[in-house]
Amino acid sequence: MNVILVSSNLVKARTLTLTLTGVHLALLAGALFLVIVVLALGLNYLSLRYADKIDSPSLRSLVLSVQQEEHQKNQSYLRDSLNAMAVRMGQMQAQLLRLDSLGERLAELSGIKPQEFLFNQTLGQGGALSTLPAQDISFDEFNSKMNELSLTLNDRTDKLGALDTFLLQDRLKKKTLPTLAPVEARWFTSSFGLRIDPFTGKSAFHEGVDFIAEIGTPIMAAAGGVVVYSDYHPEYGNMIDIDHGNDLVSRYAHAAKRLVKPGQVVLRGQKIAEVGSTGRSTGPHLHFEVRHRGLPQNPTRFLKAPG
Repeated sequence: MNVILVSSNLVKARTLTLTLTGVHLALLAGALFLVIVVLALGLNYLSLRYADKIDSPSLRSLVLSVQQEEHQKNQSYLRDSLNAMAVRMGQMQAQLLRLDSLGERLAELSGIKPQEFLFNQTLGQGGALSTLPAQDISFDEFNSKMNELSLTLNDRTDKLGALDTFLLQDRLKKKTLPTLAPVEARWFTSSFGLRIDPFTGKSAFHEGVDFIAEIGTPIMAAAGGVVVYSDYHPEYGNMIDIDHGNDLVSRYAHAAKRLVKPGQVVLRGQKIAEVGSTGRSTGPHLHFEVRHRGLPQNPTRFLKAPG
């Protein structure tokens, strides 16, 4: 680059030759850009710092518009955050309602009175005022606590749900065990095991228990199940077999009348027959058996003692 200097004090013009490389141009451009940025930041700071002292309407309007835009952005961010928190709060409330319901059902399954836990009431809390200085919680801290509480609720819901399923299965299993006395009777006429056969007078194995009862006395299912046999048997007379699952079958024999059919689902305590003296019987009574995989079991191991 040639620079020509002309002056009245000079006899002739002088020429200066400047050689600019690519590095020099880059440094010059960078310096120029840095100066522009510094000036812009300085003007922005001054305009914001002394905005209330600026008399120029156009400049004041520009500053106010910038401030309003920033305020609107902040308001929009707060609205979005509040909406997100409201959604999260609704989810947590729904989870708490489910936990309350689970708690009441678990208390019922375990035999605890739900009133002892006060599921629908706020827990009592209190204590002396802390001597440590109080601090306001920040939005980030609050959001973090919300996330932590949500994760805890999810974990407790899963665990209580698994416990509820386990207790419900255990309760259903107990309901399918033949533990209910099939007739209202105070004693047995014959127990399970060896006895003197009333017809032969010889020692024989008795595969059930005999309840003494009048003819027509209701016979009830000792547990829920499916009727797999309901017909006349040459030795048992009118006989009913109920399958309770888990290879357990209860048998009701010598009935005067059968009230259920094969394939019918019966409930625990449902009337299925009436006491009689049919088949190989010496008088009105109910012969009751419990079999596991076809083998006779002592019914007194399952039944509640009849007095």
